[in-house]
Amino acid sequence: MSKVVKVIEVLSQSDKSWEDAAASAVKSASKSIKGIKGINITNMSAKVDGDKIVKYRINAKISFLIK
Repeated sequence: MSKVVKVIEVLSQSDKSWEDAAASAVKSASKSIKGIKGINITNMSAKVDGDKIVKYRINAKISFLIK
């Protein structure tokens, strides 16, 4: 039996780190999507205020199996 994977694109941000932004993206997506198999970070950026990073932002693709 072949498997079909669907991919969605999400944006997420965190005050702490890019890793935290990625974890938040997966946690939020898992509320409505079951069977998440992976996350591919396609872009990372940050908002800077003065000389300090205040927001870590990611664009990511989350993949999951379709039943």
